[in-house]
Amino acid sequence: MKIANIDLTEKVFIIAELSANHQQNFDIAVESIKAIKECGADAVKLQTYTPDTITINCDNEYFQIKQGTIWDGTTLYQLYQKAYTPWEWQPKLKKTAEELGLICFSTPFDKTAVDFLEEMNVPAYKIASFEIVDIPLIEYAASKGKPIIISTGIATEEEIKEAVDACKRMNNDQIALLKCTSEYPAPIEDANLNIIPLLKEKFNTVVGLSDHTLGTVVPVAAVALGARIIEKHFILDKKLGGPDASFSLEPHEFKKMVDEIRQVEKALGKSSFELNDKIKKSRTFARSLFAVKDIRAGELLTEENIKSIRPSYGLPPKYFKIILGKRAKKDIKKGTPLNWDLIE
Repeated sequence: MKIANIDLTEKVFIIAELSANHQQNFDIAVESIKAIKECGADAVKLQTYTPDTITINCDNEYFQIKQGTIWDGTTLYQLYQKAYTPWEWQPKLKKTAEELGLICFSTPFDKTAVDFLEEMNVPAYKIASFEIVDIPLIEYAASKGKPIIISTGIATEEEIKEAVDACKRMNNDQIALLKCTSEYPAPIEDANLNIIPLLKEKFNTVVGLSDHTLGTVVPVAAVALGARIIEKHFILDKKLGGPDASFSLEPHEFKKMVDEIRQVEKALGKSSFELNDKIKKSRTFARSLFAVKDIRAGELLTEENIKSIRPSYGLPPKYFKIILGKRAKKDIKKGTPLNWDLIE
């Protein structure tokens, strides 16, 4: 699976989620994208909705936020008024990102957003956790033939399957599933990273993590468990405030995460028992069979005159018992590595 020029089999795809962290200030959004590039991310992700495409302006009990979240005390409509990214900015932000060498794409929240993003020619679509149950939206986005990245935060196994099946019905098997804990911020004990390999096994897709925990430990650990996509919220400065500030990373934190992920990538290496040249050279110091005393021709080989020692120039130690009791074909000087030509 590739997203723009990134092959996910070769490189972990690191996404900086801008979300609401621009404070509805275009200059802050642009400066954020520049900082994202400096941090080493591969992509910046936007969100494409308006308050009216994601909910309605209603303050009855169904639309009030009162679930112990950082957004309690407001309504959904009021929250999204503060959080949305003006649509007229988005082509300009994409141009800025691409000029810097960043990939830019977005999360659509309805069909009009998909149509708008198609005009922008985004290279992929992200489905947010709470939209995983919106099968018509997933089908519509998947019908565009681009990679679909789906956060699974609130979903049951059956709902994840329905979302994957929706993509496949549109003849789109470019699917990535992201483990996500839909708490803001998410406690580290709720990360449940072991779901990442389970998602891969169950659904045979690319897997990754959309992370809302504090710090960088969880996304780095996710890469070690097989995550090929990491998404994390980015903010220039938490002092800016805003709906997502508390669980976003500042530039120095984001760069630290990127650097650690790249180190983990190197450490993971390849799934192969093949030895590299450095290891082959180190094998010189493995054990092998040597004469540890002078041995005359015809003399028996015993535990006193041959031993398994370092280095590795003699016969492998697995032959020790086989050659015990055999006789030397010729004189063998102490310190000589044993080989079959020396043994009767």
